[in-house]
Amino acid sequence: MIPTIGRTELLRQCLVSLLGCEPPPAEIVVVDRSGAGAVTAMVRALGRADLVRVVTSDGRGIARATNDGVRAARHRTVLVTHDDCTVVPDWVGEAVRLLEAQPDGIVTGRVLAPADAAYVPSTIDGDQPVEYTGRITSGVLYPANMAFDREAMLDFGGFDERAALPLAAEDNDPCYRWLRDGRRLRFEPSLVVWQHDWRSPEQSRRTHVTYARGQGAFYAKHLLLGDRQILALLRWDLSEGLKSKLRGLLRGTPRVARPVPRDDRLAAAGSGRRNIARTQPVPLDGASIEEARQIAGVGLGHACGEGGGVGDLVRQVRRPRQAPMGDRAPAAPSSPPRHGRHAGTVLVRQRPA
Repeated sequence: MIPTIGRTELLRQCLVSLLGCEPPPAEIVVVDRSGAGAVTAMVRALGRADLVRVVTSDGRGIARATNDGVRAARHRTVLVTHDDCTVVPDWVGEAVRLLEAQPDGIVTGRVLAPADAAYVPSTIDGDQPVEYTGRITSGVLYPANMAFDREAMLDFGGFDERAALPLAAEDNDPCYRWLRDGRRLRFEPSLVVWQHDWRSPEQSRRTHVTYARGQGAFYAKHLLLGDRQILALLRWDLSEGLKSKLRGLLRGTPRVARPVPRDDRLAAAGSGRRNIARTQPVPLDGASIEEARQIAGVGLGHACGEGGGVGDLVRQVRRPRQAPMGDRAPAAPSSPPRHGRHAGTVLVRQRPA
């Protein structure tokens, strides 16, 4: 499945790489958020109607499109990448092999920037497997490269579709909830995609502003639900966000890579926007939920250069959650095959601007 808003050339390159996989996927689902006909026309021109199909989404965000794609999938094994990515030829087969070892878990892998890329905002290049099961953390799920069981994701409830959780929180939120539920999540370096550089410097700056605002909404959501486990993650992110902002101002860059602590409590799994995996969090001494809310609103607001702008997102988080995934689901087979004749459904998500 590929949620897309119509960047057809990037999408075409992604599809060509997927069609070249051995073994091939059993199906590729493109979720079109554009409301236009360019995506359907491009897919038709590929001449692979037997393998690639287009479903429509209402354009309300990548989380909604991802959920729509999961519902539309006809196979239990679902692989996800982004439309600005290309995959290695063994990507499908490797994902299936890895999921067979933990059929109800999520497997995520390396997201690499090509050698000639000027700037790719979120990459991961760890060379060792990392088991995150049993840890309470976020930021270690890379949705440009992940695979999971469709039924397990439906049972979990999928991605939170609220507009207050854009980009960073759209994947950090399910990562945190998944691990907090005691579910399995593993990083495997043998699962590889390449993410391509296409943003202008101004687009990169706006992307990181949105990352920070989304992360603030993520913390606000869980604090408003009375979740104190989130406090240690909030403290670390505020500290590093402020440091990153200062480094960016001094060096004139949209973002500087975070330093990677390497001690017995913090395990690094590569480089990029979300490169720190935390173990069980250390309590935030003496900090109340109210104090943490204030920190989230002011600290993250300043960290992304928006003053106290996280407050608007907090108000969105207070609104009742939308209906569960299944309530809006197009009909799907009740018991889809795990792998089908080939190797499951590929869910290709679009990287927003």
